[in-house]
Order: sequence, then C-alpha cells, then structure tokens
Amino acid sequence: MTARKILVLDDEANVRASLQMVLEGAGYAVQLCCTAAEFRSQIAKTRADAYLLDVRLPDGNGIDLLPAVRQLDIQSPVIMISGHGTIADAVAATRAGAFDFLEKPLSRDRLLLALKNALEQSALKQENARLRELVGDGPRMIAASPAFQRVVEQASQVARSDARVLITGESGTGKELIAAHLHRMSPFASGPFIKVNCAAIPVELLESELFGHEQGSFTGATSSRRGKFELADGGSIFLDEVGDLHETSQAKLLRVLQEGEFQRVGGAETLYVQVRVIAATNRDLATLVEHKQFREDLYYRLSVVPIRVPPLRERVEDIRPLAEYFLEDFCRRNNFKPKRIEEEAWDVLRAHRWAGNVRELRNVIERMAILTFTESITTESIPLEIRISPTHVPGSNLDEIRTHAERNRIHQVLEQSHWNVSAAARALGIGRTRLHKRIRVLGITNPHSS
Repeated sequence: MTARKILVLDDEANVRASLQMVLEGAGYAVQLCCTAAEFRSQIAKTRADAYLLDVRLPDGNGIDLLPAVRQLDIQSPVIMISGHGTIADAVAATRAGAFDFLEKPLSRDRLLLALKNALEQSALKQENARLRELVGDGPRMIAASPAFQRVVEQASQVARSDARVLITGESGTGKELIAAHLHRMSPFASGPFIKVNCAAIPVELLESELFGHEQGSFTGATSSRRGKFELADGGSIFLDEVGDLHETSQAKLLRVLQEGEFQRVGGAETLYVQVRVIAATNRDLATLVEHKQFREDLYYRLSVVPIRVPPLRERVEDIRPLAEYFLEDFCRRNNFKPKRIEEEAWDVLRAHRWAGNVRELRNVIERMAILTFTESITTESIPLEIRISPTHVPGSNLDEIRTHAERNRIHQVLEQSHWNVSAAARALGIGRTRLHKRIRVLGITNPHSS
C-alpha cells in the first residue's frame, strides 16, 4: 500500500526535521516547504493527502494559504500549527477550512492523533460522496422498452473493462445517464466522476478547463489551477458534446488518450493520469471526420465501443414509466399532493414525436403538474403543442397550428354549452361580441341547426 503523503510548511529547520522524523516513523511520506511561495508552487504540481501549515511565515501567513488550497479543488485536510497561536488565529483558521489548530511545541501523540482523525474524516467524506452518487437522489435508470434495455445491457457489459466508450444519440435521450451507469459499474467506480460539457465552454477556455493552467499563462490566470483530467485521476471523465472540441484541444486530448500525459496551459511539466474516458455527442462524428472537422485518429481512439441511445419515438414503451416517475418525483420534491395521469391522456402522449426526447417529456410533465389543480391530469391538461401535432394539422407553421387549435377549442366549448354563445363566452373567459367575431373569422358553424 502506498504511504500517505503529508506536506509540511514551516520556516524553522529544526521543526521541519522533527516533524519529518515523527511522520516518517509513523509510516507517512513527507514533503517539506519553508516559505509560502514554495508551498504555492508545490501544491500546484502535486497533491498531498494532508497538509501541516505554520501560521507565521517569512513571506506571509499560513491561514491566508487556505483559500489557495481550496481554489485548486484540493479536498485534503489542513492542520495549522503555531508557536504564537491565539484564539483569534484558531477561529480564523477554522472558518477558512482548517481541520485542526495545534500549538507548538507539538506533542508527538497529539500530532499523530490529529492527523489520523483528519485523514479518516477525509476518507469518510469521499466515500459518502461516492455512495450519494451511486444511490442518491439522481435519475433512475428506467428501461421498459427492448430498445433501451439493450443499451443498458451493452453499457453494463463494457463497463467491466477500461475500454473507452462513445455514446451517440439525439439531445435529451439520456446519454449522461448511460455515462454515469458506466462509471458506477466500472473498476473506476471508487474514483471521481467528472463531467465536462465541451459545447458550453468557450473555445479559448476549453484547454484550461480540461488540462488546467499555470499562474500568469493568460490574462486572468492569477493562480495555478488543476484541470478536469487531474481531478478525474483514478476515476472517469465524461466528455459531453465531444464533437464541439476545437482542433487544438483535439490534438491535446489525443495525446492524453495515447500516452496518459499532458501539460497545463503555460506549463512545461508533463503530468500523468489514469482516467477512463467516456465521450458523448449528438453529432455524426464519422461525417465530421469525412469533412476534416474532426480528427480521424481521435475518433477511433474515442469510439472503441460505440453505444447509440435511441430517441424516445423509437422506444414508445418508455413514455409511460418515465412520465409516471417524473410526475411522482416532481410532486414529492415540491410537496404537491400525488397526481395521476388519466388513461385518455396516454394515447396523446404516445402519439407525440418528442423532438426533445426525455428532457422534453420531463418538462411537459412538470408543467402539467403545476397547472393542473386537481389530482387527475386529463387530456385537457396536455399543452397545445403536444395535443395539436403538425402531422394532424393542415400545414406545419405556428400560425396554422394556433388557428386550428383555437377553432377546435371554441367548437368544443360551444358543443358543451349546447351552442349557447353567452355561456360559451363565459367558459372561455372572453366577451360575447368577441366570441361572435371569432366564430365568423374561423368559419365555425352549428351542425345541429337546420
């Protein structure tokens, strides 16, 4: 088992030597720093399992270094040590995120106990985060249709290996859900699952996000920062919308996949990571390769095992269980009374093409839950754009769809009110004169009149 690494910062040589002897005697690996500047340089390059920081330093205050540690997404515990500590220092250190505050001269037993407790608490936090990701309040895997069941089976099978996976499918089909399933079922499950939306990050910042940057490497880089690949070391990284990667970023990503190494933006040091790469895209990468818009060698590196997630219209059997899950989840989260979708509404929901796939279905279900005041959700609760599909309407532009929907609604209310225009106007919430005008404009006639 690899010894846990402890980074010690103290400006007194005899204190550093004493701490090193005690810690190495207890089985820890020790790295020493004597100034704040040296410490900043070291934490930007390597990560320790815990940090021991002196408060008073020749070039700064150890407590002021705590924000720098957290800014680099370092979650390892920090213990402050001081020969001139005050209650105010201890309070300030705790508020800044320190695990403990020890006074010099340091007791060997007190030091080792504080360090043991800090490392154990850190391990528990990491395990808790992993378990919450595994069994927390995240989305459930609902696979009622044979088409989606095959996708889940394929993902479960490939998850056992370290093979790279390229997940393809339209926007909103659940590609991220499949990626999370791959991570949970993989040998990397105990490590982090880091998500990157390549399309949402400006091109000029994408390399910094993926690979990190050194202080001063560009305007605004006031400190060094670890990238997503460093944060994902020992786990999985999910590159969503990988087809939107810039050419320069593609070249750097290829190097990581080939060698497991990269350099931060503005840095000269080569960094090594062990990461499982899961990529996803709603674009046709093969076509992009043909048009020289995506590197062919990178495409084959990413697509060792391709998995296609079918759109919702190809797995109609999933609509009902997904909608019921979304409805129950929304009502529970918002303290609504449980609601149910009546049988008459399911045919309408199944007939819609769901261009936005599962994401669109969820939005529609939540809107219906909000706007329906009774416990029963009927066809009338379904938004017009779902009920009045362009395939059922003459023409397909918005004005024609709106006119057709208005004509149907007015005709329906007139039938319900036995063609009493005054009663129909009240039901529609408009004036009688205006309703007469709309009846004429829309060409609505009473089929029961002689």
